[in-house]
Amino acid sequence: MGFFDKLKKGLTKTRETLTGKIEKLVLGYADIDDDLLDELEETLIMADVGVKTTEKLMASVRKGIKKKEINTPEDLKPFLQKEITELLTAGSDETRIAAQGPTVMLVIGVNGVGKTTTIGKLSAYYKEQGKSVMLAAADTFRAAAIDQLEIWGQRTGAAIIRHEEGSDPAAVAFDAVKAAKARNIDMLIIDTAGRLQTKSNLMEELKKINRVIQREIPEAPHETLLVLDATTGQNAISQADLFTKAAPISGVVLTKLDGTAKGGVVVGIKAELSMPVKWIGVGEGVEDLRPFNAADFAKALFE
Repeated sequence: MGFFDKLKKGLTKTRETLTGKIEKLVLGYADIDDDLLDELEETLIMADVGVKTTEKLMASVRKGIKKKEINTPEDLKPFLQKEITELLTAGSDETRIAAQGPTVMLVIGVNGVGKTTTIGKLSAYYKEQGKSVMLAAADTFRAAAIDQLEIWGQRTGAAIIRHEEGSDPAAVAFDAVKAAKARNIDMLIIDTAGRLQTKSNLMEELKKINRVIQREIPEAPHETLLVLDATTGQNAISQADLFTKAAPISGVVLTKLDGTAKGGVVVGIKAELSMPVKWIGVGEGVEDLRPFNAADFAKALFE
């Protein structure tokens, strides 16, 4: 099964919550009236696209009705498909790669979202592309995180830089950058502590990690990726909002999109936070994490 088919299959529940409900809704009305629009608004909110995004989409629908782009209830689904596709495809989703020397990726997120597993899968993806990969275990607050990363390093053939549990995370990041430069590594992926996003000491820690990295590579980190769990829906959007206040997030990795009815959160993250979704995970397998393609996602959501 190709990735698009997996994506389509993974989005089944989200499709039922969003497009399936829109189809049923349309069948129940002969004309477009306030009741239909109220139900449509509720459907969008229930699909976890977010309140602000729903307001934006409903404003477009009302404008479409005025401009006679929407004349019957049947016109609503293709109109929304076009609007959602436009929201998703705005801006660039591409991962920034260094022109020369190591590309440094900083990976952040609360515990339980699949952060360390995501790093392992990113490592496997880049190894598959023929790139050399180094992992840095800068989540030094959990021995399990260091050990888990070491297992992923062995599994994917990536070098690993680690210190003891409780070490200074910035010191691990610094050693990793030095080693990546010395060994001509293509991709350096740094794991960071997954404590609660509201803790000010976590923000300070991230700033310190950024400072030590920039001493060696001024334009790094090239990507600061926030890992979010799609099954948490609106909570993922609030987490993303809080994290942007702590660190300059360049993009989101959305895990566990398969089997959740809350895949609409992708639309919410993009539209409400103007934050690109760069990677999505649709399964347990190593190959089930892939770069996000907005057009494919919109197509899988509506087909």
